[in-house]
Amino acid sequence: MNFFGLTPDSVAERTQLSPARTPMPTLKQSLCYGGVGFSLASIAVFAIVGCGEPWMYQYLGLLGPYAIATAFFILLAGGILSRIVIGPGRLVRFYLLFGVAFFSYAASWVIAYLTLRNLLGELLGSVTGTLLMALILVGAFGTKKALTKLILALLLANSAGYFLGRFLHDAIGGKLGMVLFGAFYGLGFGTGLGYALFLAQEPIRQGLGGHWQPGTLSKPPR
Repeated sequence: MNFFGLTPDSVAERTQLSPARTPMPTLKQSLCYGGVGFSLASIAVFAIVGCGEPWMYQYLGLLGPYAIATAFFILLAGGILSRIVIGPGRLVRFYLLFGVAFFSYAASWVIAYLTLRNLLGELLGSVTGTLLMALILVGAFGTKKALTKLILALLLANSAGYFLGRFLHDAIGGKLGMVLFGAFYGLGFGTGLGYALFLAQEPIRQGLGGHWQPGTLSKPPR
């Protein structure tokens, strides 16, 4: 799947043509950007939906809050996570990819939850959505060998963050509970996304020269 132009060959070709240096984020950077960045985005989204939920239900219907939340997650988190993607022109390309991946995840979750309307629905939606997201990511980056690791990383991190946040929300309640829900969900899922993106780009790092220091690559070795 080279529609997004993020496969190793596509990235290497753009890197050769670009006069700019091409940083390669480390694992630590990927985890930090993913965890902290996605957590901040998640807090903002939960706050927006939490404050505007009555209005959204009234004017946008049952799916309104979910649609708004999905749009804001893509808008806010897509730009943050693009910073740990390798290669020139990464912002627009990753925005498109993340939009497709997160929409697929969110749609799966909403369908499962609204069908069952219980904890099982949340769990089923989380699992199916995560599987779809992992498949889309490995297809876009051309790294099918990492599929199992990506699924496990995303599933464990997403589940840990979501259900810990949900527990705190149920225990504390109110606006504080909602903010904590968003913070822990974002921290967990974002850390998983950071790790998943690092794994998915391993062939790209190898192709550009894995022995080069991260952040110093200007051109791939010839």
